[in-house]
Amino acid sequence: MFAVACSDFIRRTRDSAVRTGKLLQNPRIKITDVTAVMSRPPPDPLFILRGSGAAVNTLHFCCGGDGPPFLYSGSGKGAIHVWNLTTRRAEHVLESHAGNSVIWLHTFKDSSSLISQGRDMRVCVWDLSEDRSTVTDSLLTGSVGFSQCSLLESRPGSALLAHPTEHMEEVSVVDMRSWTPVCTLKPDSKLGMLMCMKMWQADSGPVLCAGYEDGSLVFWDVSHRRPFSCLKAHPEPVMCLDVDVCRQKGISGSSEKILQSWTFDDQQNLQMHDSVQMTNPGVSQLCIRADGKILATAGWDNNIRVFGLKKLKPLAVLQHHTDMVNSVAFSDHQDPPQRLLAAGSKDQRISVWSIYSES
Repeated sequence: MFAVACSDFIRRTRDSAVRTGKLLQNPRIKITDVTAVMSRPPPDPLFILRGSGAAVNTLHFCCGGDGPPFLYSGSGKGAIHVWNLTTRRAEHVLESHAGNSVIWLHTFKDSSSLISQGRDMRVCVWDLSEDRSTVTDSLLTGSVGFSQCSLLESRPGSALLAHPTEHMEEVSVVDMRSWTPVCTLKPDSKLGMLMCMKMWQADSGPVLCAGYEDGSLVFWDVSHRRPFSCLKAHPEPVMCLDVDVCRQKGISGSSEKILQSWTFDDQQNLQMHDSVQMTNPGVSQLCIRADGKILATAGWDNNIRVFGLKKLKPLAVLQHHTDMVNSVAFSDHQDPPQRLLAAGSKDQRISVWSIYSES
């Protein structure tokens, strides 16, 4: 039921954006047209992973350690596939979340533990060591919203989890060692539903960036439970965001045609930067590569778009999927030429691309 509600929300906002053609108007911001001619044709997928049995909602790479590289995918029917990227087959299929959509996955640094978030309002912790596939712990969040969780491992054995709650505009941060509540973050003004977030470690302590239904971004001081700054980045709900902490720059997407970049200083003050205008409205998710050079977006128009992060220069439009692209992720291979881009779609397929040399 929750997955249907999410699909209906995206369909309504997508149709509205198409009808109205709403764009972000700000004369101080440079807007680049994605339809500019590319210098070379985009590549074909390196390979396709099939067999998820439902829409692919979320992806997460784990390519470190001594073992083979893995890609985790979460489906609309509650299955988590563990794909071996060497054999290009699913080694394990984990069933949980009572058949409800899996919307977020993340591995801990030791890579033997997995955390998953589902539409059953639960976050599950999995033990994957020595071929196990057991849920060792879980947390009931009460959330029926759209926002994915965010995990911060600040030091070995210590992890903070930010998760949505039953109160649609609220973020709860807990210590994962004991599920002890750390803080609750709730805007004073009415910004609407929490849509997306990311948490990281700054010099001053944990910082969380949250995107809301009214198009606002809020930087939260987690330690002191107060906002650093707030920015109205979009006229429509903020569907997704990512942050390059080293370059103090972030990107956000919404149901409109505009991809918006913004910067922040050492005091976490937000300021609008560049924008890029896309051909079609709607971004499900976006991801900045670890080296901070490029980013990829998952489009409602079935396409994956690749941009240079510095000036939001369009680099490629990757076309393969026959339905909405829900998720994009870059691999964490240690060897740069091996790094991959994966995209998961409503068409039940995962496309894997080698675009390192294309950037």
